[in-house]
Amino acid sequence: MKDVLGRGELLPVKEAEEMLLSLPFAPTGTEIVSLENAYGRILCEDIFSREELPGFDRSTMDGYAVRSSDTFGATETTPQYLKIRGEVLMGKVPEFEILPGEAAKIPTGGMLPAGADSVIMLEDTNMVSPTLVEVFSAVGPGENIIRRDEDLKRGELILKKGSKLRPQDVAALGGMGITRIPVFKKPVVTLISTGDEILPSDKPIQLGKVRDVNSHNLYGLVLEHGGIPVRAGILRDDFELIRDTVLKAIDASEVVLITGGSSAGTRDYIERVLESIEGSKILFHGVSIKPGKPLLVSVVEDRKIVYGLPGHPAAVSVSFLRFVRPVLRRFTGEVTPDVKEHSRRIRAFLSENISSLSGREDNVRVRLHREDGRFIATPVLGKSGLIMTLVRADGLIRIPPEKTGLYEGEEVVVELF
Repeated sequence: MKDVLGRGELLPVKEAEEMLLSLPFAPTGTEIVSLENAYGRILCEDIFSREELPGFDRSTMDGYAVRSSDTFGATETTPQYLKIRGEVLMGKVPEFEILPGEAAKIPTGGMLPAGADSVIMLEDTNMVSPTLVEVFSAVGPGENIIRRDEDLKRGELILKKGSKLRPQDVAALGGMGITRIPVFKKPVVTLISTGDEILPSDKPIQLGKVRDVNSHNLYGLVLEHGGIPVRAGILRDDFELIRDTVLKAIDASEVVLITGGSSAGTRDYIERVLESIEGSKILFHGVSIKPGKPLLVSVVEDRKIVYGLPGHPAAVSVSFLRFVRPVLRRFTGEVTPDVKEHSRRIRAFLSENISSLSGREDNVRVRLHREDGRFIATPVLGKSGLIMTLVRADGLIRIPPEKTGLYEGEEVVVELF
């Protein structure tokens, strides 16, 4: 289909985002992974506790397991005296019960003996003899212990479907004895670089040529956001070659990212390639954003998506973060990004004025430093084709289309790289 939304005019960023989020993309399947391979994966079902955790009452301190009522009134001047019933060994089940007037020596993590309901810290006691301990402080019921189901109750929801597993999540699963983790399959993302001027990174530089930068940037971004990046190589500006490679990429992956060739010019092969593919529909070509204006997006049979990304490194990063990342999350199955997104943002104050064009969203690279207890954001000046403007920057600030700039000292939100 050749109807292109946004042709002849630039599509507002909000409309482009809404259009992408309305697409019916979803994970392509599920699989089981080991605990060791579960970090960063997305759960495909709710996980419930199969047992109580920790499963027994245990001490949180080195000291003596006691009946709390036996310590009431104990002070340094009027201590209580308790008979030492025995000692709890780490990893062992006590074979005795604490009776009134008794105590048992216990290590941190040790199992509380029957009859005891609290632990008195070692520093609040004095062993008078091998069979008698002096207690200088009172404890209440449940003090310095963890109850058998205090961490988790049997049948309790541990993690929700769509959760991205963090180290602590994987640790909790391991603590429950859950070693086979049901997760969504990762989406495959094919990376295609185009342009007669692009050289592989391991080749000597030549006049008029530049080494590949964008595929390395995209490779890391795809990995970071839950996809499997696959490089399809660097293609010269040849219609049939690009078309054949894109067709193979569509067949082998869920997302295709093509860099270069999407700016309006005589060598604009990408749009013609996508128009020639059966089942392909170009959603838009051109967004009112800087950098990243010449972005091209096409869907194939509502199951796959192809992006024609600008060739400049800064434009590639901005386009990925604004328009690729939300769609990639649909394919990964992640449904809890909001809190995490906010955790990647900080508030700062501008070090200087920044001008902007009304009607266009500007994404400005900034460097951060602390001054008088607050963050200061300084624009990193330079054209979007300069990779070092990204390297020197800590994040981006967005200037909305309704504004013509930001002022020195104005508070801004910085999205960290």
